Amino acid sequence: MFKNKKVLVIGLGISGVACVKGLNSLGAEISVYDSSSKEKLSESLKELEGIKATYYLETDNFNIENFDIAIKSPGIKYEIPVIENALKHNIKVISDLEAAYLITKATIVSITGTNGKTTTTTLIGEIVKESGKNYKLTGNIGFGIFNDSLNADKDCILVAETSSFQLAGTYEFKPHISILTNITPDHMDFHHTYENYIEAKFKNVINQNEDDYAILNYEDEIIRNYSNKIKANKIFFSSERILQQGIYAKDDKMYYKATNSSDEEFIINLNDIFIPGKHNIENAMAATGACIALKINKEIIASVLKNFKGVEHRLEFCGEYNGVKFYNDSKGTNVDASIKAVQGIEKPIILIAGGYDKQSDYDDFIKCFDGKVKALVLLGQTADKIESCARQYGFTNIYKVQNMDEAVKKCFELSVNKDNVVLSPACASWGMYANYEVRGRDFKERVKYYGGNSKKD
Repeated sequence: MFKNKKVLVIGLGISGVACVKGLNSLGAEISVYDSSSKEKLSESLKELEGIKATYYLETDNFNIENFDIAIKSPGIKYEIPVIENALKHNIKVISDLEAAYLITKATIVSITGTNGKTTTTTLIGEIVKESGKNYKLTGNIGFGIFNDSLNADKDCILVAETSSFQLAGTYEFKPHISILTNITPDHMDFHHTYENYIEAKFKNVINQNEDDYAILNYEDEIIRNYSNKIKANKIFFSSERILQQGIYAKDDKMYYKATNSSDEEFIINLNDIFIPGKHNIENAMAATGACIALKINKEIIASVLKNFKGVEHRLEFCGEYNGVKFYNDSKGTNVDASIKAVQGIEKPIILIAGGYDKQSDYDDFIKCFDGKVKALVLLGQTADKIESCARQYGFTNIYKVQNMDEAVKKCFELSVNKDNVVLSPACASWGMYANYEVRGRDFKERVKYYGGNSKKD
């Protein structure tokens, strides 16, 4: 596919580095563009030492017509001059996800949705691991799906968390098993319209056929209404109603009923699922659907659901000091994710929010407080916007701070016994942090520091 092709890699982050490594082993003629300086990219460049490639750093002064195809890093917007110029000259610009699909013989399980992707992906990985099958966690988890795909055997299962950024750059991508967890507005700064965002998400299922499986959230109206266009075998899941076929909750138990079957198969008592919250029940259902499609024994599925402790940065418990519990939900990078966090924690809550502005509305976020949130600590680019929205709904116990250190310190000052302090920003981390992981770890370090210096009961 890429042998002897002139390929331009746009962006030298994790996915870009993975693409350069993979393309090199495939015998491509590689060029790399990145708007950052050599100094800022020193770690990436060090990883690529010994690989023959032409680099265009801090300059787009090169002839785009020289290239056969371009592979774009997921988060880079299509409006940058290099991409606009490539498209103008009919040079196809694809994502690393599309490139990975074109070269791999492995089975792909692709998990997407506005929220729940990371937990569901990790949970599937744990179940597949327990089953003894050959697998690899990849996509937004790991070190780049292109290189992972290249190094995967045909009996390998690639369990991939896939973003709307990656899916937007796909054309032929067809996973064997797809999951759509939910769809709510997000990344409007990238996609510009909700319709564009939805279209990107449905690229996860659009090319599937009757040999494939689509695991779908029945309670998401957008997904349900679109489902008649999906050609794959559909396994719906619902936490709110009993389905004629699919995975559902009844009498505090999870059941599965196969298509055209009257047999109701018990999976697990819902109370035995370790990770808390309705949204995590839905994540467990989605993971169960995928693993049933992979023909994994239901006893193995139930065993992992009972023992899975969740993922870092997703309502992660990170300490109790003087009767106050602290939770790191830095993965709450959009409004819907943070709503689920507030719903999943008992009151009273002191909430840290704010960050990069993705052109989101915060009305539903504030409305979900519903007497549970007693104080709001705001930081980042969106602090004023969230404050204005909160005051419109009569919520006034607001504190604005400059950084995470001030935020955590303020929470220790405000909190009393039985309070819950939750970092769930409802915003991306960009502008203050490289990613949500760095933000979450900063929060945990501050909690540990101030908790260690607080008076003990």
